[in-house]
Amino acid sequence: MDLGISGKRALVCASSKGLGRGCAEALAAAGATMILNARGAEALEATAEAIRTAHGVEVIAVAADITSAEGRARVLEAAGAVDILVTNAGGPPPGLWSDWDRDDFIAALDASMLTPIALIQAALPGMIARGWGRVVNITSRSVKAPIPALGLSNSARAGLTGFVAGTARQVAPHGVTINNLLPGAHATDRTVALDTNAAQAQGISFEEARAKSEAAIPAGRYGTAQEFGATCAFLCSQHAGYIVGQNILLDGGSVNATI
Repeated sequence: MDLGISGKRALVCASSKGLGRGCAEALAAAGATMILNARGAEALEATAEAIRTAHGVEVIAVAADITSAEGRARVLEAAGAVDILVTNAGGPPPGLWSDWDRDDFIAALDASMLTPIALIQAALPGMIARGWGRVVNITSRSVKAPIPALGLSNSARAGLTGFVAGTARQVAPHGVTINNLLPGAHATDRTVALDTNAAQAQGISFEEARAKSEAAIPAGRYGTAQEFGATCAFLCSQHAGYIVGQNILLDGGSVNATI
């Protein structure tokens, strides 16, 4: 399927690896000009070069902390007038409700709510003026089904979801869509770390820990960055203009809900 976004300008945050890279690869394959961002310069440039080579598109790499005002300013200056924005950043640490104070919540809100909102606010005026734009936020399945140990993430991502719900309806008449992708477990570095920790805690092998985790997913496996990226690319396509303000689960059926 031709997604109709060849030549569009796309900014993908936290895109040196994992789900962010999956989104960047899929958008580049559709012909979009790419602006990639991550904190680690070496991994970011390696990803940028791989995408240039594989897809023959222009790729600009900006190593910066997107959750800082200075980092956002650098990324936005390099990105220029973007048609497509994919927000993404690492989630807050796990813990118990009794572990966190006000500063912990402020940090979580800064990273997982206020940073994507700031990027959206920066991108929307140009998108509206041009009469077309796509915003996709990578959030978490915890928006639909809160994860007890991730109270900081649950809180911040729910706040972003509320902002998107209202804003998406305001900008839709201008040809601009905003939607959220809610990943469950995917085969990324994060699941490797989680399975490694589970194996150590339970005294079992890494393979056994991974098999137990996958068995708990109705699909019987982890998702891949490639299929996640393909979903993101479709939401950013010319064919998705009627999808507005939605929270789309990619979790293999892990969230057991009717709606």
